[in-house]
Amino acid sequence: MTNIKKGFACAVAIAAAMSCGAVQAQSYPSKPVRFVVTYPAGGSSDVMARIIGKKLTELWGQQVLVDSRPGAAGAVGMEHAAKQPADGYTFLLGNFGPVVANPLLNPVKYNVDKDFVPVSQITRAANILVTPNTLPVKNVKELVALAKKNPGMTYATSGPGSMSHLVGEMFRREAKVDITTVPYQGGVYSIAAVQGGHIMMMFSDAPPVMGNLKAGKLKALAVTSGQRTPFTPELPTLAESGLKGFDASNWWGILFPTGVSKVMIDKVSADLNRALGDAEVKKNLGLMAIESVYSPPEQFAAFIQTERKRWGVVIREAKIGGTQ
Repeated sequence: MTNIKKGFACAVAIAAAMSCGAVQAQSYPSKPVRFVVTYPAGGSSDVMARIIGKKLTELWGQQVLVDSRPGAAGAVGMEHAAKQPADGYTFLLGNFGPVVANPLLNPVKYNVDKDFVPVSQITRAANILVTPNTLPVKNVKELVALAKKNPGMTYATSGPGSMSHLVGEMFRREAKVDITTVPYQGGVYSIAAVQGGHIMMMFSDAPPVMGNLKAGKLKALAVTSGQRTPFTPELPTLAESGLKGFDASNWWGILFPTGVSKVMIDKVSADLNRALGDAEVKKNLGLMAIESVYSPPEQFAAFIQTERKRWGVVIREAKIGGTQ
């Protein structure tokens, strides 16, 4: 075959592939889609999946079925999703824990880079630094000064390797303070310990502490995100409070099993952007103090790598988990 003929054949093949991809994108999805969630029904991940799944159902005219696969701090759902056919009809709601923290903390039976392809980041949620009302501090600078005068000052967590634990370790590192971790079996117990003055501080999800803050039973000093949140605009960030560059938020994103076509990935990413811009979706996420934040596939993939590197430093220095 001459070079001209080869070139023509190649061009025809490329055009056919592009045409096929366009048709595939237009017809997708043509049947119900499963939305795998790695945490139990009723939790924030499950509620989030149902809010977004409902909007995607409206956009697609096909049912989005939430499939809860809880267990092992999200590892069960990750393993299950990784084994699903790469046909675009199963996608995963992954978040900071199972996507970034778990593989750094413990051996897992999935590889995020090999088993999944990022589609879009969709949401984020800051933690709030809270203390007992009786603690004689009015801001983060005073808290850091107090901690330096009293080595071993306690902070509560909802368990080893939890977000509240890891953010506390980041705080220890960035503020250069000697604070002691006190783990509890869940946020309810840790919040009660702080409220009772038995523990000196905690980095908590917003929803569990908002009622106590409004009732004056706890004191809030700052949020852990890089920017102030629309839900607590009066609270400064830790970065504003002297810990330059501090940014530690929980986040969620959509991933496909590896092998799904780029046309489907791009379509779902674009449709997620439309869903996240919906006023009702924003309102319902806001009720959980969760902010909608869209990023396209390449940006989300880079974000995951960045998160892995920076939290890896924190985890290694704190000697947490079984992978150290």
